[in-house]
Amino acid sequence: MDQIIALISLIALEAVLGIDNVIFISIVAGKLPKEQQKKARNLGLILAGIMRLGLLLLISIIMKLNDTLFTALNHNITGKDLVLIFGGLFLLYKSTKEIFHKTEGSETENNKVEITFSQVLVQILLLDLVFSVDSIITAVGMVQELWVMYVSVVVSVFIMVFAAESISAFIQKHPSFKLLALAFLLMIGVSLVADGLGTHIPKGYIYFAMAFSLLVDVLQMKKSKSL
Repeated sequence: MDQIIALISLIALEAVLGIDNVIFISIVAGKLPKEQQKKARNLGLILAGIMRLGLLLLISIIMKLNDTLFTALNHNITGKDLVLIFGGLFLLYKSTKEIFHKTEGSETENNKVEITFSQVLVQILLLDLVFSVDSIITAVGMVQELWVMYVSVVVSVFIMVFAAESISAFIQKHPSFKLLALAFLLMIGVSLVADGLGTHIPKGYIYFAMAFSLLVDVLQMKKSKSL
């Protein structure tokens, strides 16, 4: 019974952590031609799942990422910290760049298709690696049984694949929500960098802020339609 409870809890946690991944993948894949977007999303999420399963096979190596490499700003920097810092900076760069294109109006239809399928996949895999390392170390901290970790990863990937199309369609249809999603990714980027530097920002605060902003946006949209 304890293992079942642990499995359900871990699946729920992995699914919540996967929201960040789905939003990023949806936005990056949205720069491709429509006929390639779904393939990029699904392939990106499936590769994320394979990467996490692979990391579980290398769990002893992954856990060594918690060993101190050097000290900076009175904080012992580990391999995991470096992954989080560089991943957070990458997310900040991509989010800021996307927000600039959206608000400055420099993204035209021609610019939209300039990015290639392979470039999108590389970007997705880079961030998948960051979220995968964080996810696996979180899983190891919660449960001991390897099969529980494997099942939770597989189930959470199926949930993400199922939700990705709806999330992507919603983001693409409503520009204001796309900017909101990019702001969300900025916050996640800041959170990753802060975690890497030893300052933990509870994800609950970030999700609450974004849920409140989403509610305000929905109410504003309904008000605009009623006018």
